[in-house]
Amino acid sequence: MTSGTSGTSGTSGSWLRDERIEVAAEKILDAAAELFVERGVATTGMSEVAAAAGCSRATLYRYFENRRALHRAFVHREARRLGEQIALTVAPIADPRVRITEAVMMAVGEVRATPTLAAWFGLGDAGLASELASTSEVIEVLGAAFLADIWNSEDAETSRRARWLVRIIVSLLTVPGADADEERASIEQFVVPVLVPPGAQHREQLD
Repeated sequence: MTSGTSGTSGTSGSWLRDERIEVAAEKILDAAAELFVERGVATTGMSEVAAAAGCSRATLYRYFENRRALHRAFVHREARRLGEQIALTVAPIADPRVRITEAVMMAVGEVRATPTLAAWFGLGDAGLASELASTSEVIEVLGAAFLADIWNSEDAETSRRARWLVRIIVSLLTVPGADADEERASIEQFVVPVLVPPGAQHREQLD
């Protein structure tokens, strides 16, 4: 009886510790996000993040071993959130060509309209954003969000096309088109034909 209770307590305690770790990490990333907007990503130091999060530098380094790890965690979190949001929005669109176009336009628009994301493409920070956007997790998230139902999820070709798609999005954010109409036309003419297989059909045609 005692051992059973002890085992349950130990499991619960472990779960609570994991939950607290996640909450603490999220608090640190939220604090970093505000500093990225105020000061710029490249010029925000770990000491400033620790102070904003209300923790010591030693505590901060227990969660993120260096500034690059902090940046990577932030980008991964925001990419996942953005990817899930866009995937949900464009899911009802049956035509894969239209779906890809709207997904890319929405991704670019959401980043520009969100200060914590737009900060990554400010003067001096775009290179860092481009580097982190090429990490495998970001590719995986956006590939799943934008290329689902178009390419076989296990096909290596999907990963290559997703990587190219992320580069296109980063390019539009760092070197914008003249206006939204020009960007949309460029996506329809130069991006969609590469991402959508020639034989792709509307989903209702496959049902």
